[in-house]
Amino acid sequence: MQYYSLHNASVTASFRTATIQGQAPDKGLYFPESIPAFPDDLIRHIDRYSREEIAFSVIRPYVGEDIPETELQRIIGETIHFDFPLVPVTDTISVLELFHGPTLAFKDVGARFMSRCLGHFVRDGVVAAGRGVTVLVATSGDTGGAVANGFYDVDGVNVVILYPSGKVSSVQELQLTTLGKNISALEVSGSFDDCQRMVKQAFADPELNRRLFLTSANSINVARWLPQQFYYLFAYQQWPEKDRPPVISVPSGNFGNICAGLLAHRSGLPVRHFIAACNANNVVPSYLQTGRYQARTAIPTLSNAMDVGDPSNFVRILELFHKEFDALTNVLTSYSISDEETRATIRELLANHHYLADPHGAVGYLALARYLDEQGSAGGEQLKGICLETAHPVKFYDVVEPITGEKIPLPESVQSLIGRKKQSTRVEADYSQLKDFLLG
Repeated sequence: MQYYSLHNASVTASFRTATIQGQAPDKGLYFPESIPAFPDDLIRHIDRYSREEIAFSVIRPYVGEDIPETELQRIIGETIHFDFPLVPVTDTISVLELFHGPTLAFKDVGARFMSRCLGHFVRDGVVAAGRGVTVLVATSGDTGGAVANGFYDVDGVNVVILYPSGKVSSVQELQLTTLGKNISALEVSGSFDDCQRMVKQAFADPELNRRLFLTSANSINVARWLPQQFYYLFAYQQWPEKDRPPVISVPSGNFGNICAGLLAHRSGLPVRHFIAACNANNVVPSYLQTGRYQARTAIPTLSNAMDVGDPSNFVRILELFHKEFDALTNVLTSYSISDEETRATIRELLANHHYLADPHGAVGYLALARYLDEQGSAGGEQLKGICLETAHPVKFYDVVEPITGEKIPLPESVQSLIGRKKQSTRVEADYSQLKDFLLG
């Protein structure tokens, strides 16, 4: 499989090169030259396959010969070594829980897969002789912890994570600032968009790139983005009504997760419709209503991991639909959910359905419920759907507990963080300070 830059289709790379570089030399995102179709038997008889077999079948065409089959199977086994349960909540809505990994967030899959691919390439000597890799990543919350955990103590790889000061939850901050060793955290006095801007400036800096081998672990990296397809097939494997494909609602910030779902759908996964569930940062809902895309400054919300004013991966979604607006809107609907609606949904789910959602999952649930209510039944049958619960509620206990009035029991992985010393470096939203840190 070859990948081309979305800035210039003549700029191409293998999976290995695209993973190591993160972005194309012209700073465009990489996109696969072709979309492989899933084997018919995989979809028709998905109940007969193990999760490892499903994941291998999905990702193998994208990796090609860049990773040997046995090594790829090992990487997959380590990537998905936890549960992905589909939990019925109402008669029409089920929740796919993606928070059973080591950092209690859906991003564990992409971060673990990418870290192991990059570690393989470093061990194989494909990085320039004598040069390690510096992974540079901006996070609005969950990416930081997942990347820190996934890359922790990987030989030849140093990780620098930028996060907005005071705009991630206390658990998220502990997950990305307490590991040490090859993980460095920069606490930026600014927004996630400031962090992302600084990272983009670093990748565009010729002097810095001559002195360091930089790559990204955000979902712009194909090795972070592509394995997110796994969730959607795991959901379909558990879906009880295979003859009635689900509507799927995805809490969306940088739009890598839902883009992976749309990619899986293009490859043959049965999905009736997709919902991009957004908070007050409504760039995409506005675009789908008006046809005009206008980036904005991010607005802080309760669902902070989705506080993105210019989602990087939306350009990939446009490419997937050949920039045809009508084709996109036939498959994708988007809603903007307010903080007050988020609070009300968390209360309602707990009181009426005994289900505790995190703020992002609550946004996804309400967006799906709204769509199902608007659409009514199709062909005389009630539409049903799946919303993705992307993080454990405990990661946002300081938001959720005041809403519910109840304490959230601490999972073991969080208990182990309590009392650890935060290790971070405060910087302004100033690229020169990031550059000085990297070179120092």
